[in-house]
Amino acid sequence: MKPHEMREMTIEELEQHHESLLEELVNLKIKLSVKQLDNPLRVRYLRREIARARTILRDKQLGAKPGEVRAAESESNSA
Repeated sequence: MKPHEMREMTIEELEQHHESLLEELVNLKIKLSVKQLDNPLRVRYLRREIARARTILRDKQLGAKPGEVRAAESESNSA
């Protein structure tokens, strides 16, 4: 899912999406450990997708708008 599609989701939808990604990652890690995974790069893709979802979810919880720099980031960059 593309970031702009995630930004259009509500917080509840994002939380559900995040949970489903985590479940899929657990299942893939189990398959990877028993060598039944066809595409091991899918694990890397899912980790990045989870990080993307967490970032967008946190931005929404803080009330940041797309393209807006969060206050904590701007303070640390100016110092």
